[in-house]
Amino acid sequence: MLRSLFGEGMMVRYLSVLAALAVAVPANAEVEVGDNGFATSNSATVSATPDEVWAALIEPSRYWNGDHSWSGDAANFSLEPVAGGCFCEIWGEGNSVEHMRVVMVQPGSILRLAGALGPLQSEGLAGALTWQLEAVDGGTRITQTMSVGGHMQFDRESFPPVVDSVVRQQLDGLVALFPGNQD
Repeated sequence: MLRSLFGEGMMVRYLSVLAALAVAVPANAEVEVGDNGFATSNSATVSATPDEVWAALIEPSRYWNGDHSWSGDAANFSLEPVAGGCFCEIWGEGNSVEHMRVVMVQPGSILRLAGALGPLQSEGLAGALTWQLEAVDGGTRITQTMSVGGHMQFDRESFPPVVDSVVRQQLDGLVALFPGNQD
């Protein structure tokens, strides 16, 4: 069933990424699993101002891992940082996907997106990805949370750490843009 939803090429890439991530859950990740869904939380501190982090955050093509895209190339990502804006990917002739929709913007402070990333789209799930920026001594604390709820065919216990690994990679990519990181 998943093969028909994703297509052969995307399914093979998706399964190989899942296999690799299943053993790569970060030690500092918080993952909570309940009857109706799951939530993850990750954070890091960088040596940059909230405004500098914000400027990078709203350009996902700079930090998003292309392995977690439909086109295989993060350069195809865009994000319109306004309520109702699209976190989208456009490639080739007529190919596009809305990964998530922007639902809250407080520049330099909070970016919240709603939707379901990647294969979660075909599961009838609702998700919220929140990036919160907080000024701290010497930089900015970035806290990333992802909450997902609804009907899913995936294993409710083993799949949340995989999703956490995927979103954590995006946080790590953002953090890598700033030299002299604190963690």
